[in-house]
Amino acid sequence: MKKFENFIAGEWKAPASGEYFENKNPADRKDIIGKFPLSTREEVNLAVGSAKRGFELWKKWPAPARGDVLRAVGDIMAKRKDEIADAMTREMGKPLTETRGDVQEGIDTAYYAASEGRRLFGKTVPSELRNKWAMSYRRPIGIAGLICPFNFPMAIPTWKMFPALVCGNAVIFKPAEDVPHTGALLVEILLEAGLPAEVIQLLHGNGETVGAAIVEHREIPLISFTGSTETGRIVGETCGRMHKRLSLEMGGKNAQIVMNDADLDLALEGALWGAFGTTGQRCTATSRLVLESGIHDRFLSMLSDRVTGLKLGDGRKEGTDIGPLINEASLQKVASYIDIGRGEKAELVCGGTRSAKLTEGNFFEPTIFANVKAGSRLEQEEIFGPVLSVIRVNGVDEAFAVNNDVKYGLSSSVYTTNVNTAFRAFSELDNGITYVNAPTIGAEAHLPFGGVKQTGNGHREGGWEVYEFYSETKVGYADFSGTLQRAQIDNYPGTPD
Repeated sequence: MKKFENFIAGEWKAPASGEYFENKNPADRKDIIGKFPLSTREEVNLAVGSAKRGFELWKKWPAPARGDVLRAVGDIMAKRKDEIADAMTREMGKPLTETRGDVQEGIDTAYYAASEGRRLFGKTVPSELRNKWAMSYRRPIGIAGLICPFNFPMAIPTWKMFPALVCGNAVIFKPAEDVPHTGALLVEILLEAGLPAEVIQLLHGNGETVGAAIVEHREIPLISFTGSTETGRIVGETCGRMHKRLSLEMGGKNAQIVMNDADLDLALEGALWGAFGTTGQRCTATSRLVLESGIHDRFLSMLSDRVTGLKLGDGRKEGTDIGPLINEASLQKVASYIDIGRGEKAELVCGGTRSAKLTEGNFFEPTIFANVKAGSRLEQEEIFGPVLSVIRVNGVDEAFAVNNDVKYGLSSSVYTTNVNTAFRAFSELDNGITYVNAPTIGAEAHLPFGGVKQTGNGHREGGWEVYEFYSETKVGYADFSGTLQRAQIDNYPGTPD
């Protein structure tokens, strides 16, 4: 069995403890991909020391030159796209059609980041004093600690890492324990593309040990975390106490609203993809389906007919619609919500059980509950699995109220042919992202991504805004008057002589 290593101080290194964890294929738990290091806090300290040296070198590179490295990363990823996708499906489970998209998002992010190396704009503004120049520019912060989830093993690390690098920061990268191999492939590609070795550090291991050590380290001023709201709250408390810059991307309980005037065939495709793509393991997944009463029964029948025909299986096999859940703990969590739904008197339309045929993997039948009550646990809590809750409403006002009445605010979707409803949705739905006549999933790499309320803390990933997170503003003044000029003193010069 292959043993993988951390990348610290410019070298691939075995864990100091000599301890490893197994990375298993969730579609076949007998298939062991390899053993990966259980890193320690001491290794985090070594990584920080190396990253400090890397930062001192990297920040001096011109930003366009840093962008050139990211462009090379995109080129390599494009050439190795199918290979990376296959490895990702093996360790994460989602079908190859999805993992190819995951890699493509990394490629798109690389090319976008490369162009931003020439667009780290500052501003020049007129000074209030004569013969004085005033300007601002963006500069790097230091070491960025990146803690990533399992569901997008390539896309999400690149969302975080590529902007951090183009801005001139060094990076300490901790991939999720369930997808360490894709993380290792990404670091290999960065090095092949010419990134100076000490600019990137890769640390495998448990979140409770390695992730916590990264968050708590005094010499890591910048943290980006994607994961559960509960863990994000702990990360936020620590970073707040230590005055760190922090970006949180956490949970969601996203709703697709279908109005009576909607194109039902189009809405059906959106609901299937939004609810059961990635086996429901997306923070943007459609967890709630809000149906106006006039189309409720018909649409629910259409949906259940299609869902019962979806094929579970190994994502690397042709014809697979839905892959496995990531691990046994996720299976148990999803199963627990079936009991919760029954206890709340919701109607189990289909699914609700582990697959009786695919017993070697973490497979759960796609599930629909109808007659779900607004405010119930099934309707309010993030499940992160293939479970869809259907809520009946009377009219657009009730639909929007149901959408907004959760603690999360990531994504929302409205299917309608009424332009007034569509534009009301943009302004009234309390989410960071709203789609009209499209599912709740499908963010594009060149736009900001994130949510409101307990989904995040106000920062965005992707697009142009993330570059402001990974850099800070420096203001410069150049006075060439040859005399002492005192700004903010009551001697405003007035009109020229």
